[in-house]
Amino acid sequence: MSPLSEKLDSDLLSLRRRLGDRLYTKRLKRQTDKTIRFLHQGKGVFRLERLIPFDSLLDGFFKTFGICDIMHRAFLDVRVVRQDWVIPSLPDAFEGFRLLQLTDLHCDLDPVLTAVVTDLIRLCPHDAAVITGDFRNGMGGNHDVCIRETRHIVETLTPQRWGILGNHDFIEMVPELESMGLPILLNEVTEVRRGSASIWIGGIDDPHFYQTHDLAEVRSRIPREACSILLSHSPETYTEAARLGFHLHLSGHTHGGQICLPGGRPVVVPCRVPRQFMVGRWSHGGMQGYTSPGTGGCGVAARWNCPPEITVHTLRSGRQPS
Repeated sequence: MSPLSEKLDSDLLSLRRRLGDRLYTKRLKRQTDKTIRFLHQGKGVFRLERLIPFDSLLDGFFKTFGICDIMHRAFLDVRVVRQDWVIPSLPDAFEGFRLLQLTDLHCDLDPVLTAVVTDLIRLCPHDAAVITGDFRNGMGGNHDVCIRETRHIVETLTPQRWGILGNHDFIEMVPELESMGLPILLNEVTEVRRGSASIWIGGIDDPHFYQTHDLAEVRSRIPREACSILLSHSPETYTEAARLGFHLHLSGHTHGGQICLPGGRPVVVPCRVPRQFMVGRWSHGGMQGYTSPGTGGCGVAARWNCPPEITVHTLRSGRQPS
């Protein structure tokens, strides 16, 4: 066996141990379904994509009406959005802690986006960063372009950074992402420390298509009274996450609709959640949440009435300074 083959086998064995036999096997089976049987991940109208190439139809529609350039400019018009969160359990040492969120980069769709994103990151001071899934756009072939563009973005982030996988990401990407200094949380947690104080960030595997998430396992690894932030690619986990006592839920996946009617009303809802969870701030039970409209785009490099964003989340305790 060649050294390359040995390393690949070792990487896959490590991933199996981290995700567990049952979820690892489930993920591989669904990846095979996706690539060989062209099983589409969507629900409702999205199932038609097995027969109808919607991305090509959309592109043709935009060209017919001469709006490609306008929609592409909107795709590249990435905004910096700032959100403040009051979490009473936040330790004093983390007052004003800034967590930068990128999501749904789909880096291989249009590499021109990379320079836009990296320039904005340099203008956004942050203490830690997270990428909440969907690094790639295409499903077939290799993911070399995705990895190359992701590397440029990751190198711009603060050294305290983590990611999770989305429904477009294959588990074989994890070793390459981690080799560039982006730990991927596969139903795992990380403790972020400032002196003797800490907050906890938990990340689950994709709950939308692969459904290989394990919220209970992640929550069990976090001290009960600690400030906890959950990274979930899709907002679909809001009910269970609130029941388990997470304080802040960060997600993406929806792209906010990407192509929207005036007022930002999505034409298509890509997952089964009430509309208030589709984009922006929300709350459920005692948990607060944010669904980012995404930093990139999926299928077509276009946006309409739905600006892409980089989000800077600032954490506050709500306590008066002594």
